[in-house]
Amino acid sequence: MLVHICCSVDSHYFLQRLREDFPNERLVGFFYDPNIHPYSEYRLRLMDVERSCRKLGVELIEGEYDYESWLNAVRGLEHEPEKGARCSVCFDRRFEVSARKARELGERRMTSTLLTSPKKSIEQLKEAGERIAAKEGVAFVTVDYRAGGGTQRQQEEAKKAKLYRQDYCGCLFGLTQQRVQQERPLAELFDPVDGRTLPGSIQERLALYEERLRLEEAGRNYRIVRHKFLNWRLLYGWVKRKKETLPSHILPYSVMKRRYTSGKVECESGGLHCFNREEVRFMTLARYNALAGTDYASLEALFSSPPAFGLELEVRQKAGLDPWDLSPLVVLEEVPEGKLEILIESETWRDVREKLVPL
Repeated sequence: MLVHICCSVDSHYFLQRLREDFPNERLVGFFYDPNIHPYSEYRLRLMDVERSCRKLGVELIEGEYDYESWLNAVRGLEHEPEKGARCSVCFDRRFEVSARKARELGERRMTSTLLTSPKKSIEQLKEAGERIAAKEGVAFVTVDYRAGGGTQRQQEEAKKAKLYRQDYCGCLFGLTQQRVQQERPLAELFDPVDGRTLPGSIQERLALYEERLRLEEAGRNYRIVRHKFLNWRLLYGWVKRKKETLPSHILPYSVMKRRYTSGKVECESGGLHCFNREEVRFMTLARYNALAGTDYASLEALFSSPPAFGLELEVRQKAGLDPWDLSPLVVLEEVPEGKLEILIESETWRDVREKLVPL
């Protein structure tokens, strides 16, 4: 039986139940999910499915990540709600490819771990699966592993196996709607041009779960713990003098109540130049180098290869700002006299991140 797999949380329990109910079937996992966005999230989910299938001894095949084809298939349905017409097209697309793969492999039956997802309609999946599989001469197997406390046991299995538990279905449009309802920014889509790994980002989670695999290969025990924190993202910003944009570097957790202000530097103390608006602080590149232990010759060099995010948090504290201080801190080559204009567009929100704790 070919088993279309959407994620490890759904598949780990689902595959175990299938083995119990179909003991004579050879199960072949098929990870085909071009709807998942961004690609870093796709890689993370695939990596966790691979780990799950290794633990269960199930063969796994990866389908093509043909994201543009998926986008074309759901064009015009971007604003459909969860379980609406866009989801129907998405199921059809994935089931069509899965049914063709089952026929190609000589499998007589197929099913999907989407059936065990609490966010999906079993009836909707059953109708789509049977209709599409029949076109390829394959039978679609509908099972309900949610009933009788199945969903709770699924979550218990996921926790026991230390699986990656994503907090959105997968597609860009569902993610957008979910974050709008939560009044949270689309942090999953932030990928800094400087290449840094930001706290709470998919890149950070990807690195964490890659390290988990290394620990497991080395036979070391570990725990994955979650904690709440204040997250921050810089959308964009600039500093201008006489309409000329000055090279500037805005440090993490710089927040302005109003995104734009103008004024003058009033005083300097301990290497910090205090602006007379929005609690803005400036420091020179030389001062930044001294606090960070770096030797950047220019701000352009700092832009192209900045230090780790955590080091810049240390710079804020070494400069005299408290850990809970959200005052904007901006690095300039030199702090000029006269009127300056500043724009900082940033977001802060309460978030949760994971940490890997070796034991």
